Amino acid sequence: MTAQTTLIPAGEVVERALALSQADEAIVLVTDAHDASLRWAGNSMTTNGSSVSRGWSVVSIFRDEAGAARVGTIGSTSVDPAEIEAVVRKSEAAARTAEPARDAMPLLDSDVPADDWAAAPGSTDIEVFTDLARDLSTGFDGGDRLYGFAHHTVQTIWLGSSTGLRRRFVQPTGSVEINGKRGTGNDLASAWVGVGTPDFTDVDVPGLLTELSRRLDWAKRKVELPAGRYETLLPPSAVADLMIYMNWEMEGRGAHEGHTAFSRAGGTRIGERLTDIPLTLYSDPKAPGLEYCPFVATSSSSQAVSVFDNGLSADRVDWVREGVIESLVYPRAAAAEFGTAPTVPGDNLLLTGGSGTTLDEMIARTERGLLLTTLWYIREVDPASLLLTGLTRDGVYLVENGAVTAAVNNFRFNESPLDLLRRVTEAGATEVTLPREWKDWFTRTAMPPLRIPDFHMSSVSQAT
Repeated sequence: MTAQTTLIPAGEVVERALALSQADEAIVLVTDAHDASLRWAGNSMTTNGSSVSRGWSVVSIFRDEAGAARVGTIGSTSVDPAEIEAVVRKSEAAARTAEPARDAMPLLDSDVPADDWAAAPGSTDIEVFTDLARDLSTGFDGGDRLYGFAHHTVQTIWLGSSTGLRRRFVQPTGSVEINGKRGTGNDLASAWVGVGTPDFTDVDVPGLLTELSRRLDWAKRKVELPAGRYETLLPPSAVADLMIYMNWEMEGRGAHEGHTAFSRAGGTRIGERLTDIPLTLYSDPKAPGLEYCPFVATSSSSQAVSVFDNGLSADRVDWVREGVIESLVYPRAAAAEFGTAPTVPGDNLLLTGGSGTTLDEMIARTERGLLLTTLWYIREVDPASLLLTGLTRDGVYLVENGAVTAAVNNFRFNESPLDLLRRVTEAGATEVTLPREWKDWFTRTAMPPLRIPDFHMSSVSQAT
């Protein structure tokens, strides 16, 4: 943004673009983002900063007499009001030459404008880290070397259409990660803790540092173990990474067309029982502390969302209910094609129905097994079975006779989250957690620890 450019309100960008549109229908989305970040390394703060940005898109739709709809979308980061018309015209040009949209549906409408349409965007700055930085300074005085990153973004979304739809939502997203290191060379120990947060008022830094120190203490003794199948305790963070990937694959069209692990002859796996443990995996835009945008806001279509569904309300969806596959993702066009109800994908994920047992209590009941902390570099091996591979990271520990007795080497694993739910023998208390692998895309999760009797460590990893 130049000094001569005035940032006009986002709602005004929507109204100007819609007024300029010559398409049969148009949708405009504007997102204002306020970001703040803080980094530390080797027990000292290194960088901090904040920024403000805007991204916006114009979606133009032309319909013909046969009912086909052609869609063109152009995005921009310009804040110059004089460029609004050019973006609108480019969107229209793209729509005129596009192939007919497979997901064409009537646009949603509304004659009730959002109450906060003209309100200023949500904001943040580095002051949000004041308490965090103060509490971290205590850890910097200790003997362990601390590295880490905190990030906070507040995105405000404005959605408007030529059919009268006007919706607005403010989405705060934050996370803290702390990596601790102790020793050097062959005696090096590394551990990680992290947490997601909407506003940093609920971040317990002393508690995180205490847990980090405990994990580093566990690594005083080291044991080398071979690849194989081990009784394994998965902490909430690792469970989140696996369940997120599974949820991303729960697309109704792909299942009906036989492309995914949720396919079966003649239909889908909806109704199939995975486990007798009454586990429920769900998304809910109203989940306390994990709230997300309660309506569809997208500038492009995929198998999970459709531009024609912009403004469609997002409600709670049970993906797995009491151990049984309950729902898949269906945009309105796919739902109509396959004779089911539309289902909006969620931006949080919760797994409940466990015993309420803590991870420490599960450790105390383990005769011999492994305790993981985090997973990383997760990739899909076989879409038909949802087989994933990945690596353990920053702490794999040996549990013997109810106590953690040593750190062990890292492993590569091969597992399907669907199969894990089929084989799980114990689920503990659900708690809010930060997924390590997918945190850049998905931070709002609550998961229990899980006990897997035969988790497959397919090979030893040299990663440290």
